[in-house]
Amino acid sequence: MQQLQSYLEQNKDRFLEELLDLLRIPSVSADPAFAKDVRKTAEFIQQKLNEAGADNVELFETDGHPIVYGEKIVGEGLPTVLVYGHYDVQPADPYELWDSEPFNPVVKDGKIYARGACDDKGQMYMHLKAFEAMMHEASLPCNVKFLIEGEEEVGSDNLEPFLEKYADKLACDIVLVSDTSMISNEIPSVTVGLRGIACVEVEVTGANRDLHSGVYGGGVANPINVLSDMIASLMDENKHITIPGFYDNVVEVSAIDRAAMAETPFDLSEYKNDLDIDDIQGEAGYSTLERTSIRPTLDVNGMWGGYTGEGFKTVLPSKAYAKISMRLVPNQTSDEITALFKKHFESIAPPSVKVEVKPHHGGEPAVTPTDSIAYQAASAACEHTFGRKPIPTRGGGSIPIVSLFKHILNADTILLGFGLDSDAIHSPNEHYGLFNYYKGIETIPYFYDELVKRS
Repeated sequence: MQQLQSYLEQNKDRFLEELLDLLRIPSVSADPAFAKDVRKTAEFIQQKLNEAGADNVELFETDGHPIVYGEKIVGEGLPTVLVYGHYDVQPADPYELWDSEPFNPVVKDGKIYARGACDDKGQMYMHLKAFEAMMHEASLPCNVKFLIEGEEEVGSDNLEPFLEKYADKLACDIVLVSDTSMISNEIPSVTVGLRGIACVEVEVTGANRDLHSGVYGGGVANPINVLSDMIASLMDENKHITIPGFYDNVVEVSAIDRAAMAETPFDLSEYKNDLDIDDIQGEAGYSTLERTSIRPTLDVNGMWGGYTGEGFKTVLPSKAYAKISMRLVPNQTSDEITALFKKHFESIAPPSVKVEVKPHHGGEPAVTPTDSIAYQAASAACEHTFGRKPIPTRGGGSIPIVSLFKHILNADTILLGFGLDSDAIHSPNEHYGLFNYYKGIETIPYFYDELVKRS
């Protein structure tokens, strides 16, 4: 490992410059205007995999954006790791809230500021550079396959048919993903649970056109007012979701596991200061860490209608819209929850409006066992580079493909993330620490080494 670490140290500056080049490409998968840039990013990854020494590197076309594949098979009978990541990023809007241009990365105070810096270009690219180092030093101890997609931020709709079609090609013992966070730079952690997600868009229609609020106000339903009332009714005073049947299949976490979660370092004052809020809120009876990891939620992600331009226009809008997501926990399924939401939301609509619920993408929750060989390898790898064992944690976010890997490839996923919750992913001024980038590159080879020792 000493020679490997020497190679990493000698190439740190180049590794950073390559990442900055990658971040300069605006690979926004949600906006067709960036389609050429998304493909350019896939081609960048393809080139770097080839340069690193991967074999059979290829761009696989899908009905959406391409998937990049590459592999290095060093021997039969050795473990095979499938590295998953995504090269697409969230839209950078609102641009005016960024302190620097989102696709012109800036390194400041030990952090890289750019859209995708942490989610997931920086974390994904760590794996390519760790692989390059192991290939250069002839120290790759097991078989490695890379699956880097370009549609994670829009639901990965084309990944499932790809996995089914190429299941034999993608066969592996474990999937390795870096798209999560750790507790802090001093306290590493490995994510062992993720929430699922169900997303919907709702449309409320009143009159057949926008109306003058002086002539019709008070006599005709205002869709924005109605939508606001309907959304407000989805939670009670204890922030408990009121959709009938919503909690029927929720697995309650044991008192022992909740006590273990409570040992995770968490400073509530620091949490509030970081977010510039005076107080927290959430479901009664649960801590902040529990609310954001082991409990289901319902949130409005966007709401619009009527006139929102400069000045004022006194209208009763004809339509109002909202995008709503629900985070799910084990035993809940996205199809079931979407159906429950649709039935309930339509049932509470007053006769003065028409309501349409449009299901969007979804994904299932997942839990990784901590007694597995792969988890123990990840734990030992972190202990090598951080000097202490990581804490197993449950993440509040969703990576729907984790359940797909289990269902189609029969492979568990190790979520070895190096980001921080404070990295502002999906928000203006997203960033990723140089410490985290380099620490990930340093730790990944130890994971391979420890996995082989335990297999």
